[in-house]
Amino acid sequence: MRSSLVNRIPVGILGATGTVGQKFIVLLQDHPYFEIAELVASEKSAGQRYGDIVKWKQDVPVPASVATMKIKTTEDALSAKILFSGMDSSVAGPAETAYAEKGHVVISNSKNHRMDADVPLVIPEINADHLELVRKQKHSGAIITNSNCSTMFLAMTLAPLQAAFGIEAVHVTTMQAISGAGYPGVPSLDILGNVIPYIGDEEEKMETEPQKILGTLKNGGIEPAPFVVSAQCNRVAVVDGHTETLSIKFREKPSVNDVKRVLAGFSGLPQERKLPFAPVHPIIVTEQQDHPQPARDVWLERGMATIVGRIRPCPILDMKMVILGHNTVRGAAGAAILNGETYVELGYLES
Repeated sequence: MRSSLVNRIPVGILGATGTVGQKFIVLLQDHPYFEIAELVASEKSAGQRYGDIVKWKQDVPVPASVATMKIKTTEDALSAKILFSGMDSSVAGPAETAYAEKGHVVISNSKNHRMDADVPLVIPEINADHLELVRKQKHSGAIITNSNCSTMFLAMTLAPLQAAFGIEAVHVTTMQAISGAGYPGVPSLDILGNVIPYIGDEEEKMETEPQKILGTLKNGGIEPAPFVVSAQCNRVAVVDGHTETLSIKFREKPSVNDVKRVLAGFSGLPQERKLPFAPVHPIIVTEQQDHPQPARDVWLERGMATIVGRIRPCPILDMKMVILGHNTVRGAAGAAILNGETYVELGYLES
């Protein structure tokens, strides 16, 4: 187990000046497993000190240890074995592949490789066993991905319910925070006092990723979970926290209390191993009728929990509810860090 080791593992941050890259930097401060050793950004930043060029948008100052680091580019050789990627999807695909071919372990928040047959799409509480797919990859390193930010909270909610009752169909409508659009994100005149009922590629991700995440590792591949998802995705004027309303059709018909019991009792490998970024309660069921709310609940469990409320019968399907999660923590950088912890804890880095 990693907890028996003393020296921290040097890691690099890809896309270090972006919003996800910045969140990686904040969350990795004083991490017991990992230590930031290298920062990678665009060519226009090459050779400059991070603190001099970054447009910092976090709630805490740029860490002093990172502020003086000089920016590298994707053309530079890196020494860190593990690379956390917050790169924009327009450049992430080939760059992440190139790093994996050079022997790096890329733990990516980008969409490019999520649905590749040999790339694990991991939520460790659900499918840590899918990390075995890295042994099928042709390069000397590896690529591991976490899900789309909205898929994260949907899959976290569906996984224990699928195991207990079987799921046949899901309808989900999202109300997604503007921080999910990155910086500068959505223009103020478009989002203030408004709802934008379209987010590019978002519905397609939510309709395909959960089946891979909840699928079964079989014969060296993933057999997708046999349920269908219909998604409608909206951008709303909330800073942090994606809210989603779900209606679910089950194979077996649970009661409201059955659903609450299964969700509240859910845990997985990160909780069993007490990994640093693992929430003690990965799913929090709230009984407050007007919760979950982004402004009130998004930082529960340090932003790493999925909060579920208003669980009640659905007159069209079987059950409906409201879920919430922190899109840039559990839905992005925090999820990738937990994937990295799981990869190390299970011994893949040393194998």
